[in-house]
Amino acid sequence: MSFEKNATEHYDLDHLLTTYFPELINQPTELATKKATVNEIELALQKLIALCGEDPQQADLAETPFRVIKAFLEYTAGYREDPAAHLEKIFDIQQSDPIIVKDIEFYSMCEHHFAPFFGVAHVAYLPDRKITGLSKIARVVEGYARRFQVQERLTNQIADAIDTVLQPKGVMVAIEAKHLCVSSRGAKKEQAQTFTLASRGAYIKDSQLRSEFMAAIK
Repeated sequence: MSFEKNATEHYDLDHLLTTYFPELINQPTELATKKATVNEIELALQKLIALCGEDPQQADLAETPFRVIKAFLEYTAGYREDPAAHLEKIFDIQQSDPIIVKDIEFYSMCEHHFAPFFGVAHVAYLPDRKITGLSKIARVVEGYARRFQVQERLTNQIADAIDTVLQPKGVMVAIEAKHLCVSSRGAKKEQAQTFTLASRGAYIKDSQLRSEFMAAIK
């Protein structure tokens, strides 16, 4: 079986790459290198389709390799930003009680199987002079989620970013997620969910703070 690019393809590879890598507009050599890489991946994906038992040349699958690459660039958009930078916008507002943002939806990609995992993140911090906009917390979650991830690392990255930039008295992050690598393959436990916690500062030792957080996210 031969594997070739579809001659009738209509997608714009230059547009795709310069959308996700805007610096390539002024770097023609690097752009050409990335285009060659995309071509190699497309051919590899055709081979994968064939290995799984389907004809990669049939009409419905002709542009699937390109769509997969485009999707993965979107799934991993967090690599092309510094999520912690969102927290640098701060406000001079006195706040002595915890700030809790709950049910922040996210979608991520398991680095072990390239299968999605998704759910909600709950974030609390006890300010010490610095607070940030509520939407910035959600952007931090999104930035770290849009990478190849494991849930445990994701939880800690969010907590560390808030702890480092805002320097609060304490931080606590909880994530509830469903992993398709558990529910759709392997163990095939469709109802299984994973719950992870990360604590910093006052939330490590103050059981009342932790209890308040857990009650708030129920």
